[in-house]
Amino acid sequence: MSSVNSPVVLIPAYQAKGTIGPLVADIVKMGLPVIVVDDASNDGTATAAEAAGATVLRRRSNGGKGAALREAIPAALKLGCDWLLTVDADGQHLVSEIPLFLEEARRGGADLLIGNRMSRPRGMPLNRRVTNLIMSRIISRVAGQKVPDTQCGFRMVHRRVLERVRLTSDRFEVETELVIRAAQAGFRIASVPVSSVYRRQISFIRPLRDTVRFFRFLRRLKEERRAAGPVV
Repeated sequence: MSSVNSPVVLIPAYQAKGTIGPLVADIVKMGLPVIVVDDASNDGTATAAEAAGATVLRRRSNGGKGAALREAIPAALKLGCDWLLTVDADGQHLVSEIPLFLEEARRGGADLLIGNRMSRPRGMPLNRRVTNLIMSRIISRVAGQKVPDTQCGFRMVHRRVLERVRLTSDRFEVETELVIRAAQAGFRIASVPVSSVYRRQISFIRPLRDTVRFFRFLRRLKEERRAAGPVV
């Protein structure tokens, strides 16, 4: 069993004033550093996050979850962490389950740990559950590794993955991109069973639009591989 130093927690946030403060405060109580990327919110998200103890990066224009993560990753790695833990700002991830990721990391053998809500999906809307199952099967096939919940944003990534894998997506498809590119680079992915928490918060996921982006990304990936030619 390997040792694991404290990860930096990275939270992309947009219009999350109602949830970001308590979320950051609970993580800070665990002794973990928190970076919040405010994606041009106008509701006081940044102020609430700072008051709770987070370092806040403010974006001038809304670029999406992927753009927020890509901008913040270098800042997180500069803190010298081995692992980066991403948490959604809307309260769908339980801070009390962060130790599950730390425990899995100590076991060793995996470079990307992804929360698996599908092991206990109670509370997840049926349409979201079906979409997630279908997308996860497709992505697992492309990645060559079984990932039961590819769309879960509750995940922990080793710095060697982030230093080698170049992310290009701006919005929610970034989660798909990280899984596929990490697998293609030879990194092992493991799942961590987590709770499925759905409250009555506003969702910024648009099923049709984001599904279109998902398939566009897969097409772009195929074009990249075709352009690269056969591996000799």
